[in-house]
Amino acid sequence: MSQYIHENKIKELELKANEARQFLIEMLTEAGSGHTAGPLGMADIFMAMYFHVLNHDPKNPMWEERDRLILSNGHICPIRYVLMAMSGYFPIEELKTLRKFGSRLQGHPERERLPGVETTSGPLGSGLGQAAGYAYAARMDSNPPSRKASEGRGKFRVYCFMSDGEQESGATWESAMFAGKNKLSNLTAVIDRNNIQIDGMTENIMPLEPLRAKYESFGWNVLEVDGHNIEQFVDVVEEAKAVYEKPTVIIAHTIPGKGIKEMEFDARWHGISPTKEQGKEFLDELRTLGGKIASEHQ
Repeated sequence: MSQYIHENKIKELELKANEARQFLIEMLTEAGSGHTAGPLGMADIFMAMYFHVLNHDPKNPMWEERDRLILSNGHICPIRYVLMAMSGYFPIEELKTLRKFGSRLQGHPERERLPGVETTSGPLGSGLGQAAGYAYAARMDSNPPSRKASEGRGKFRVYCFMSDGEQESGATWESAMFAGKNKLSNLTAVIDRNNIQIDGMTENIMPLEPLRAKYESFGWNVLEVDGHNIEQFVDVVEEAKAVYEKPTVIIAHTIPGKGIKEMEFDARWHGISPTKEQGKEFLDELRTLGGKIASEHQ
């Protein structure tokens, strides 16, 4: 049993994650475009982040001491939008405006459109450098001039979410070197290790393994977790906070399209949305799954 999250809270978050997947299907079906598999696969982790891990305030999104969540793989922003709406950043009804002209909910997030979004993202490989810069600056701001920026923790933590496909980008590894060299222990990266990208399976297109050993060789603390086990994820996030001498990367093993059998591990769903008919079928499947989750917790 976790010492960081109560069993009743885990049950609540599992049910809410299923609800988040339903909102996700509804908004993507309404939009008629967007990425589906990755957001479904990250629903449990984003639920854990927004409803347990992050130190944030939806009513004061620019609070100076808030944790920063940098979304490098901006194409999975629909699930971030869902969790932001569920936690009170904006009305749930606004989710239906995804990808429409004039909407704050763009296909890739834009920092100046929506309070609570820290960076504009889209080009893969940029997020880890942005996050490392945030973490380094946080130390500089919180330390007196007599101390080095590599010392201390800063007032907030920086979390960087990345896809596994963008580990193919050279900029990611330049940033990993910078974070390792400067021992940015206030930085936690989360890799969505779902093994797919838009052209197929990662290990066929550009093999990433041994991913763990690569980050360890760059001076990182590496943790691996089942990305659909909220209790495990919360535990490793807390473990990362206890590491003072190096940054941490969490390799989260997820199932793309999680919750909808037709989508799971199917790379074709990486960058497309359901049709109206498919949307109805998928919602029925998720509602049935939600009933099973609820009955298991009774």
